[in-house]
Order: sequence, then C-alpha cells, then structure tokens
Amino acid sequence: MQRILFVCLGNICRSPAAEAVVSAKARMAGLDLTVDSAGTGNWHVGKPPYGPMIAAAAARGYDLGGLRARQFAPADFERFDLIVAMDRQNLSDIEARRPGDARTPVRLMLFWLPGAGDDVPDPYFTRDFDGALDLIERAADALVTALGPVRGRAVRGQG
Repeated sequence: MQRILFVCLGNICRSPAAEAVVSAKARMAGLDLTVDSAGTGNWHVGKPPYGPMIAAAAARGYDLGGLRARQFAPADFERFDLIVAMDRQNLSDIEARRPGDARTPVRLMLFWLPGAGDDVPDPYFTRDFDGALDLIERAADALVTALGPVRGRAVRGQG
C-alpha cells in the first residue's frame, strides 16, 4: 500500500480535489492507496472545501463534501510514502518543515506531466476551477499509471 498526501495552501481547493480524484482513479485501477490532503496554512482548518470547488468536482463525479481542511505537519513525513505539492511555493514550505532525518520524497503534482509546467494554479484566486481540475485529472492519471505494478517503485526515488 502507498500512502500519499496532497498539499496546497489552504486545503480547500486543489489538494482536496487531488485527494478525491486520485482516490477515485486508484480505485478504478485496483490500486491500494491511502490518500489525504493538507494545507501549508492554517486559515481553514476544520472547514470543508471551498463551495465552487465542491461544485466543479461534483460535476465530474468527485465528492469532496466529507473532507475537512487540516494543516501540514512535520510528522506527515513519517505518515506518508509520498507528499505531492500543488505548486513550487507549497513545495518550498513543505521542505522548510522537513525533519533532518526524513526521507519521504516531495514532488510537484505536475511532475508526472512533462511539459505542463510546475504549478497547478490556485483557483481560489484565478476562479478557474475547471482548469485546475483538468490539470489535476491529467496528473492523477499519470500518477496512477506510475504507481501501477510495473513502475510503482519509481515514484519513491529521490531522482
């Protein structure tokens, strides 16, 4: 089993969407994954995802309703096999909290989509919830493929 944590700024748009999308796609592929999401900030802890993201995800068949925001913690390096950041600033904030002995890899969500850029733009600010979901779905497809039985180990490496 792989344990994957998705992280964005407030844990109300991109990372809960990634959690739901990857969870659904992994189930369809028959993969045994545990997924969660968190935010680098603490403004929304305990709150549900942002209403427009819930609606955009629901239109595609993903249920975000039961999710609640939480803040990323250094202990997450121990709890997860892979941490996935939605943008470069999230990645930097995660790495700043890395305990000295932690070996868990941190990747950008678009790592699995060569040529797509680095960042999933934050729809809380851009208002482009469908555009963010398009990127998340494409990256989720590629991630689930990478986690398949033949290539799953490549995700864990530091390279």
